[in-house]
Amino acid sequence: MENTFLHSKWLGGESLAGYKFLARASQVLFVAIAFGFAILSSTNLVAQSQLQQATYKEEQSQLGESLYQQHCMVCHLADLQGSFEASSLSGGNFVRSWNNRTITELQDLLRRTMPPQSPGSLTDTEYSNLTAFLLKENGVANGIQALDFQSSGVAFIGIGNDGRQIEERLPVPGRAGTIPSPGTRNQVPEIATVYQSDRAISRSLQPVPGFHNVSEEELANPAAEDWTYWRRTPSSQGYTPLDQINTGNVQNLSLEWVWGMESGRSQPAPLVRNGIIFVPNFGNIVQALDGRDGTLLWEYRRLFPEGGRTGAHLRTLAMWEDMIYVATTDAHLVALDARTGAVRWDVEIDDESKGYSNTSGPIVANGKVINGITGCGRFYEDSCFITGHDAHTGEELWRTYTVAKPGEPGGDTWGDLPLEFRGGVDVWMTGSWDPELNLVFFGTAQAKPWMAASRGMSTEDSALYSNSTLALNPDTGELVWYRQHVPGESLDMDEAFEQVLIDILDEPFLLTIGKSGVLWKLNRRTGEFEGLKETVYQNIFSDINLETGELRYREDIQNMQIGEWLSVCPSTAGGHNWQSTSFHPPSRQLVIPLSQSCMEMSPRETTFEIGSGGNQGDRMWMEMPGTEGQFGKLASYDVETLEEKWSIEQRAPFLTAALSTGGDLLFIGDYNRYVHAFDINSGEELWRTRLATSAQGFPVSYAVDGEQYIAIPAGREGGSPWRIGNFLAPELVSPDGHNALYVFKLR
Repeated sequence: MENTFLHSKWLGGESLAGYKFLARASQVLFVAIAFGFAILSSTNLVAQSQLQQATYKEEQSQLGESLYQQHCMVCHLADLQGSFEASSLSGGNFVRSWNNRTITELQDLLRRTMPPQSPGSLTDTEYSNLTAFLLKENGVANGIQALDFQSSGVAFIGIGNDGRQIEERLPVPGRAGTIPSPGTRNQVPEIATVYQSDRAISRSLQPVPGFHNVSEEELANPAAEDWTYWRRTPSSQGYTPLDQINTGNVQNLSLEWVWGMESGRSQPAPLVRNGIIFVPNFGNIVQALDGRDGTLLWEYRRLFPEGGRTGAHLRTLAMWEDMIYVATTDAHLVALDARTGAVRWDVEIDDESKGYSNTSGPIVANGKVINGITGCGRFYEDSCFITGHDAHTGEELWRTYTVAKPGEPGGDTWGDLPLEFRGGVDVWMTGSWDPELNLVFFGTAQAKPWMAASRGMSTEDSALYSNSTLALNPDTGELVWYRQHVPGESLDMDEAFEQVLIDILDEPFLLTIGKSGVLWKLNRRTGEFEGLKETVYQNIFSDINLETGELRYREDIQNMQIGEWLSVCPSTAGGHNWQSTSFHPPSRQLVIPLSQSCMEMSPRETTFEIGSGGNQGDRMWMEMPGTEGQFGKLASYDVETLEEKWSIEQRAPFLTAALSTGGDLLFIGDYNRYVHAFDINSGEELWRTRLATSAQGFPVSYAVDGEQYIAIPAGREGGSPWRIGNFLAPELVSPDGHNALYVFKLR
């Protein structure tokens, strides 16, 4: 999508980035009002006889009062009189500030400056309702005409206006003025280069130092100091060969810098190239930081249309050449200029009004951006899918559906359900890529509704291609092979997580683990079963065939009925969940963050109609028997034998991915705000520190100027894994409002 270059460097006034100026001759008038740092557009006083009072509907003011209480009252107080720098919003001073000024100016000001912590975060309708409330509180009667951003009229008709035009002049030495100089009152000048598109605004604050394009070869085999895939390499191993920080000196690790991130659900996986960190934030915001000291270099902010989906969390990004790729929560795919944050292209993947969305990012393989969609729980004929896009233009090249259609291979595995009632099979975690086999690998989620009884099916209906590992040709999207780990899955036990690619004696293998806690080992050339390991206590499957990998649910799960409650272990928090594993090549270990909890679950009845659907299940969490309330488990497994080498249990759930290093260390963080460094060969804890809130997301390691850094994200609201600490270990407090990226190095 074409962008408009709007503004560069200091203007001494407002940026042209999306802000409308009303100009007259050579003067631009700025007037301050009762919002602490607010900047006002020019005003043009005319005779009272030419003015009309803006009106609003009573219901708008009522809705506006609720918005005021939620977003404004803490600063401007219940009586609108304000406190400290939040001035009065009612009474003579406020009215005189807005005499004979257009109502659109007032609404636009609110939109640009309020709420102070997140300007523009409300919809246009909400800003109009808030304005209606202010009018009512200042004595303007309601009318029959609704207030909106196209409304004419003034905020308040001036009193005592005799119709004469007031001379407007700026103050100069020796002469008083009637208006302030533009941009001089409480104005924060725009110092960035600003790029605007219809769905985003990007601000480039300073040049990105030393960034070099990422070639296809570097993407497949990144330099040790870089982290160019969500798990560093396309094999999703979560390992860095950097060894400056090691078991002998990790006790000297100290905090180097912290970057505060956007509030909201946060599980970020940063990328690093040439010492520049690219980090996704809640709200579909991406920031580029200098890895040496945390200086902000550029920022991309997604803009969401009124009435559409608002910004939510992003886990991962992708990188190639000079672009950063973002899969947004409103079901778009966006390419950003890695040096400026400007939008290079923006394409719609599918209609967000049907629920389509993204929670994680794409991968790049063979010059294709490959993305799995999510938000497929509602009933539509268009099911879930994976798409391949031209990395230069965003053009969709292929689309592979993850739900088998009637009349196609696997189409008879959904019972008698027509296509429009085959929900779920989301692809909500990022995939992996094997350049030599020319395959990409993605895990898929369960069918929806969660439980077979709610779907009008039985556990004997396997529902392809749910709960599977899919191997696709990245050039065509062709399904080369699949392995369905849990056919007919009925307890929200996804198998949608990381696909770890490793070689053992020159043979290619794939390791993956789902919520049931079963670790799967497959031949990644063919998908053939090579072994499994149960990593936590489970009572879901009455039979597991160690020779074939075939599973069988226990009898009461097979016979589940609407409204019945089933007791099962583990819970939907896992087992394993989105907190990714780490493969440590020197010791041939796979280290897995695990969770130990159980639940009771009950299926609800489903209405089968277009647009319906959903999860349709009720859950209650509880401790896992025999664990004594130790919800967090970290365990290491030999990838050849799948035998456990060591494990650690603790009260707090582990809420970050695992990161292993060439210095024989394993870094991980937990719900109780601790970051740990373990000796990967023994599991002995060698170092730990505490953050402001839960350590949550995907730690990375990188190097700049020969110095190794460890970056650990902190955040909250990590789905079911986070709820285990929140619900079952309430004495462990995870403070809100402290999302951040913590960066450590040796002292």
